Amino acid sequence: MTFHIITLFPESFTSYLNESILARAQEKKLIKFKFYNPRDFAKPTQLSRKRMKAGEADLKPYLRVDDKPYGGGPGMVIQAEPVVKAIAKAIAATKNSKKTKIIHLSPSGEKFTNTYAEKTAKKYEHIIIVCGRYEGIDARVKKIFKGDEISIGDYVLTGGELPAMVMIDSVSRQIEGVLGNFNSVEEKRIASNDSYTRPEIFEYKNKKYRVPKILTSGNHKAIDEWRKGGK
Repeated sequence: MTFHIITLFPESFTSYLNESILARAQEKKLIKFKFYNPRDFAKPTQLSRKRMKAGEADLKPYLRVDDKPYGGGPGMVIQAEPVVKAIAKAIAATKNSKKTKIIHLSPSGEKFTNTYAEKTAKKYEHIIIVCGRYEGIDARVKKIFKGDEISIGDYVLTGGELPAMVMIDSVSRQIEGVLGNFNSVEEKRIASNDSYTRPEIFEYKNKKYRVPKILTSGNHKAIDEWRKGGK
């Protein structure tokens, strides 16, 4: 599966995606990531053009991707054109595969669930995730490139990068081979909220904390019943 991520801050993904399980999944070529920065598709501002014409060629042109919202209000809105061009390039990279899903991250979107992650992993080979910032993205982008509007929770973040990482993690672990042993996927086995490992007795500040006896009994049927109960 390839994740195509539309973001103004691609560097923010580096540390998380290149560690642990997701890093190994990339090495195995089970997943890969491509980034598209809308700023790469923006036009130099009028001031930048004037300076460049004046011979200040050493100046890096300022590429603006946001502007004031129509109707007034605080904050800035990301313009449609650079995002549309970024998504179009991502679609071209899929070679117009029919197994492509576009996801617009939005605080007002449908709630992201494990069921959604599982269905997405089974059905698609390319996931295009559009990360918003500031007061959001010009709504015409969603009309041009229709897709799912998804939220990871009942709260608002400063941008879509963290939700994108949450979604990538959840979808990736549904791909066979990513976790090594597919039985490691908790929702496919009986699992408890509480887990224990060695030593059997852990002592802290003169108090002993023991592993529940049922877990050392060897009675797997009883252990499964204990895990269903969560305690």
